[in-house]
Amino acid sequence: MGDEAGSAMPRATPVGRSFWGWARLALGVGVLVGLLCWFGTGPFLAGLRLIDAPALAAALAIGVLTTVCAAWRWSLVAGGLGVRLPLREAVAHCYRAIFLNATLPGGILGDVHRAVRHGRDVGDVGRGIRAVVWERMAGQVVLVAVAAVLLFAFPSPVRPFLPVATAVAVAVLVAVVLAARLLPQSGASRWARAVGTAVSDVRNGLLARRTWFGVLLASALAVAGHLATFLVAARTAGSTAPLSLLLPLTLLALLAMGVPANVAGFGPREGVAAWAFAAAGLTAAEGVATATVYGALVLVASLPGAAVLLARRVRVPATV
Repeated sequence: MGDEAGSAMPRATPVGRSFWGWARLALGVGVLVGLLCWFGTGPFLAGLRLIDAPALAAALAIGVLTTVCAAWRWSLVAGGLGVRLPLREAVAHCYRAIFLNATLPGGILGDVHRAVRHGRDVGDVGRGIRAVVWERMAGQVVLVAVAAVLLFAFPSPVRPFLPVATAVAVAVLVAVVLAARLLPQSGASRWARAVGTAVSDVRNGLLARRTWFGVLLASALAVAGHLATFLVAARTAGSTAPLSLLLPLTLLALLAMGVPANVAGFGPREGVAAWAFAAAGLTAAEGVATATVYGALVLVASLPGAAVLLARRVRVPATV
């Protein structure tokens, strides 16, 4: 019975994964098609034509900072979970992942690749995947925290809704904590084991004395780098709005990038940017142009990842 049940699960799981993968891709395509129908190609092409050498150089330089910070965070979390990951190796993996994220649908395939690859290298795929999940989650938590503070501090289209959103977020967090505490403590419970593993991972990988400050610092620096790149994109696209206005708008676009439903990074980011810029008294076309330039700058900043992929392809035949 156990073998039959175990063999039945793998046949069902890929179907669900395939469905959600196609659904995310369809959502990203739908957003892009809607924007193209509404604005045409003008804002997209206008922003790309304005990209110059200083903007590209700035994107590459900032990309080094954000990639090293992400790799450092990943190395710290992986070490806390008991899987060794040297910083140099982590940087190479992160560059490759960023390049794949920027060129393939979904925006997360690069992270999936580095998680599985590292897990296989250390002989524990499950722990390798969890290390990537937790380090990405740490980055998103810091991004949300920074966004909450700055969106409260500066005028933004979502400012009137922040108190309600904060109350809902706190309520959800309390509900999750209570549910975790009320789950059966028996080791036979799958949920109990999952919660126990998650608590152990957070304690050892994120909150341990030797890791928490580095994870927090690396995440904060990475967020600052992404914000700087978006501001460079806004100026490159021709926006003359003050930084106090642009900053909350770029944060909203960055938060939209956390939605794993895009086409090579494009989709929700441009849609949210269009809405946010228009709601802030600018133009939706300016938001689309800024987000498009940002996507192009991120792609350029990820090009060292293409070199990592090519180097890997060159080395593999030599070892066969």
